[in-house]
Amino acid sequence: MKASSAMQAIFAWLRMVLWVGLSLQLVFVALIGLMHFMDPPSTAFERSQIWQIVRQQGRLPWRQDWVDASQISRHLKRAVMASEDSAFLQHNGVWWESIEKAWGRNEKAKAKAAQQAAKRADQTGSQAAASAPAAKIVGGSTITQQLAKNLMLSGERTLLRKGQEFVLTLALEALLPKQRILEIYLNHVEWGEGVFGAEAAARHYFKKPAAQLSPWEAARLAVMLPRPRYFEKRPQSTYLLDRTQTIVTRMNDVVAP
Repeated sequence: MKASSAMQAIFAWLRMVLWVGLSLQLVFVALIGLMHFMDPPSTAFERSQIWQIVRQQGRLPWRQDWVDASQISRHLKRAVMASEDSAFLQHNGVWWESIEKAWGRNEKAKAKAAQQAAKRADQTGSQAAASAPAAKIVGGSTITQQLAKNLMLSGERTLLRKGQEFVLTLALEALLPKQRILEIYLNHVEWGEGVFGAEAAARHYFKKPAAQLSPWEAARLAVMLPRPRYFEKRPQSTYLLDRTQTIVTRMNDVVAP
């Protein structure tokens, strides 16, 4: 009898967990559906970043001005796609080829870091190996995946969070057209400390509205996206300058929605 009661309790708990999980997914889907008609005022990522800055610096920096897709330079749309997700119009939210390439690059980076750590250990002892820099891990996320993560999820890296990101990505692609996905993304993506969205970024870096960005300016902003706060403090970075020119060239092969 005790064993039977325990099993019933376990099944009841599992049913509750499944019900809560399903309810949460339905809430997420409903919110995404509303985004077809309503502009999201902020994202989970924005709120977490702003709160972090407030705790550390005691001030509330928030530069963001929502603008319609028609008020964002087509150069910026093409530059972001060329830099972040050139297959944006072709995939269904997940670009498996990009994920596979990122996995390969990460494995090579880890192997190289391990070799460097071993070499340092031979030269200067085990303590140096322990302090050797970790391999730089790159991702293969699409624009839709980045938007899904920023909109509603935390920054932690777990299999559960990644699975939730996948579900939200499919929901975004199913319920919103590509143009709307890109519009929301460009209005909320981080471009510096407390700088969110294309309009705020254009005015912060180039003293002009997003609609007036030149191809070079658009490419410059696009290149900053993986590490905006890092490049905000290093505007003369050689990588930033070289990569900007590369993206300017690639933009010619990209068609924005």
